[in-house]
Amino acid sequence: MNEESSIPFEGERASRSAESVLKVRDLTRLAKEVLENSFPSVIVEGEISNFKRHMPSGHLYFTLKDEEAQVRCVMWRSDAARVRFDVADGMKVIVKGRVSLYEPRGDFQLYAVSLVPAGQGALQLAFEQMKKKLEEEGLFSEEHKKPLPRFPSRIGIVTSLEGAAVRDIISVIGRRFPAVELLIFPVKVQGDGAAEEVAAAIRDINKMSDLDVLIVGRGGGSLEDLWAFNEEIVARAIYASKIPVVSAVGHQVDFTISDFVADVRAATPSAAAELVVPDRMEVTAGIASAMRVIRRAVGQNIDRLELELEKLSHHYALRQPLSLVDQKSQMVDELARRMESQTQFYVETVENKLSAFTKHLNALSPAAVLARGYAIVEDSRGIVSSVRKLNIGDQATIRLSDGTLDSQITGKHEQGI
Repeated sequence: MNEESSIPFEGERASRSAESVLKVRDLTRLAKEVLENSFPSVIVEGEISNFKRHMPSGHLYFTLKDEEAQVRCVMWRSDAARVRFDVADGMKVIVKGRVSLYEPRGDFQLYAVSLVPAGQGALQLAFEQMKKKLEEEGLFSEEHKKPLPRFPSRIGIVTSLEGAAVRDIISVIGRRFPAVELLIFPVKVQGDGAAEEVAAAIRDINKMSDLDVLIVGRGGGSLEDLWAFNEEIVARAIYASKIPVVSAVGHQVDFTISDFVADVRAATPSAAAELVVPDRMEVTAGIASAMRVIRRAVGQNIDRLELELEKLSHHYALRQPLSLVDQKSQMVDELARRMESQTQFYVETVENKLSAFTKHLNALSPAAVLARGYAIVEDSRGIVSSVRKLNIGDQATIRLSDGTLDSQITGKHEQGI
């Protein structure tokens, strides 16, 4: 068996001698070149699993899989920065990228350059994710929203100078309430850096204490055009504003995160202008109406007072004032006499009661009892109330109405009186 087994080995050695022997690194490099040349750009749909954002590099690592296979994916930080939504496990996505090989491990990998949700736009998904996050934090709470002033004197406007929005706001406010002062803070409203400019303007404006209301917005456009007003940095700047904020982004059908955070949402920039100032014609008409009501009320009040004055001028007290004084004086005399009579009666009643009480006390007095022939017997311990308290030979004092007698007990007779 040793000889037979050595035959293919010898043949194999002979075959290999006719070919070059590759090192592992050479093989992986060749495979990498083949893959990259064969698949310079591919679009793959699958489900994300094992997702991880590496910190601090910011690179994304995940696995893209379906029911039968899976492939490792890498997305560099520069490409990941363009992803508008939060990537998570279980999310179905469409990945565009290139196929290659990670040489140190010989891993077949897909290097992603773009990532969008399957069946849903990336921006729409990012919008829903941001809306849910900020709503859960309470940034949309009605309790936090501030009322708009009825008659503002200074209004701030954060928007672009190049769009129609600023012209519409100026035109509407000038027509409705020209007395108000407008301060325009020009910013980019779309593209890179727009959200940062809008947020910075809102923060800077809040350092001014003399603004009454702030309009933040722009004209209409696509979801991507309006995206600066969906950014978290703008939402938080609006929420932190001490000045009431009116969001005026796009058209009536457009909704942004700024609309939900702002104190008031306007359907359009022109509608925002109508919300922040009253119509001077309506105010003038209201003042005129109020003046008519005041004049009518004052006139009615004057008529009522004149009627009361007329009645008072014919009152008896004004026609015969001294007679009324005499009547009141007589009433005082009658009351005095009545009080004197009642006082005398009360004094006599009290004196009678006092006399009767005195007689009753005198009748109960020990002196009165002794005057009727009774005597009080006392020994060294006090009054003797019973013959049992004295014995033969005891000394006793007998108190009569006109003096006392010293005595000695010579006999005892216990019987009733």
